[in-house]
Amino acid sequence: MDLSNLQPAPGSVKNQGKRVGRGQGSGKGGTATRGHKGAKSRSGYSKKVGFEGGQMPLQRRVPKFGFTNINRKEYKGINIDTLQQLVDDKKINDTVDFETLVGLGLAGKNEMVKILGRGEIKAKIKVSAHKFTASAKEAIEAAGGEVVTL
Repeated sequence: MDLSNLQPAPGSVKNQGKRVGRGQGSGKGGTATRGHKGAKSRSGYSKKVGFEGGQMPLQRRVPKFGFTNINRKEYKGINIDTLQQLVDDKKINDTVDFETLVGLGLAGKNEMVKILGRGEIKAKIKVSAHKFTASAKEAIEAAGGEVVTL
């Protein structure tokens, strides 16, 4: 260590930034760098999301259309190639039920599961889920497996 590489201990020096609004003697008093008047100079100001300075905001200018079906059922899709991969990784052996899929993180405990037909399956497994596509059902049964709809 010599004078060319002296430095303070880590954490001992903090650059606090400018202290504003602490009186005229500080040089940062008065308006405290906020300018004069207007909403931005006031305390408690926060710009609303989508605010465009009083102009009609985009989300109110654009026409609305369509509707949301309140009875829609959302399914979490799981492909059969994913099931085959789990068999290859020895994470499942002969049965795949909803609890297994939740435990492996493939579905949430409040979600409904639909088995989709992408890929191919070689393992003979019993799969239970809320729904199956026709191709997935066909592929599982062709491999000697069993399909159970919850």
